[in-house]
Amino acid sequence: MNISVVVPLLDEEESLPELASWIDRVCHTADLSYEIVMIDDGSKDRSWEVIQELARTYPVKAIRFQRNYGKSAALNEGFALVQGEVVITMDADLQDSPDEIPELYRMVMEDGYDLVSGWKQKRYDPITKTIPTKFYNATTRLASGIQLNDFNCGLKAYRKRVVKSIEVYGEMHRYIPVIAKWAGFPNIGEKVVQHQSRKYGSTKFGWDRFINGYLDLLSIMFISRFGKRPMHFFGTIGSLAFLLGFVVTIWLLGQKIYCTSYELPYREVTDQPLFYLALVAIVIGAQLFLAGFLGELISRTDPDKNRYLVAERVGWVESRE
Repeated sequence: MNISVVVPLLDEEESLPELASWIDRVCHTADLSYEIVMIDDGSKDRSWEVIQELARTYPVKAIRFQRNYGKSAALNEGFALVQGEVVITMDADLQDSPDEIPELYRMVMEDGYDLVSGWKQKRYDPITKTIPTKFYNATTRLASGIQLNDFNCGLKAYRKRVVKSIEVYGEMHRYIPVIAKWAGFPNIGEKVVQHQSRKYGSTKFGWDRFINGYLDLLSIMFISRFGKRPMHFFGTIGSLAFLLGFVVTIWLLGQKIYCTSYELPYREVTDQPLFYLALVAIVIGAQLFLAGFLGELISRTDPDKNRYLVAERVGWVESRE
């Protein structure tokens, strides 16, 4: 099978028939075999009934969550089901154009990209959404080193191996290119795609996504760099804080001894605010070091710690399960 189209959705009963028909028309015109994997993320409208009806006409696979878990969970479950050589994700609200599918497929299969991210260069969103999005994209580029203009675009194409090698959780769907790069797939491209104005319903995302987005970025950058070696982070900061507090304490005590020996006026060590700051630094340093030590113990007992992605094998007979 050439293509799997993964469509997470929430209350999109009106747009689903048009979307399925559009995908079918494009794939047949381009002579591409395909499947549509729809994930109903706890819709309250008739979305699930519409999906069941579409499955009688189109090659649709679908699952329905008991409640709303979020886009990341929907994508993760969709990735587990796909069978196509190239996996394409798009939103169900018709703002992503299926006409982009053939070129996205070509860029993965012929140009050799592991992941191709859409770039909605011309957007039909209000300025209250576009300005924060530009700031968010600039920050993510700076933090990740990945030169994409639109990280949050729902229209993306992946080599099948990529989606089978990553896990998307929380609200990490915004950072799938970062996750893919961390997993060993650095060949990431970008394509300018058409952005369509919303035809039905209303957006499911509010202002909280910008706050959550930056928190998720901090989380994923920390995990990608220190997830398997927490002592390098906590231990380093903790050691520096402990050393600073210890040196200041020794200096204050030495100052008292010196002044006492030469009968010079001096302040009691416990009367100096600097002494208490030094004690705080020592305590915090010890706690951070202990946190790093405990993190190392947890990572060493993690059953997945030795799961490494093998790129290729030569002269190896795989065992049957």
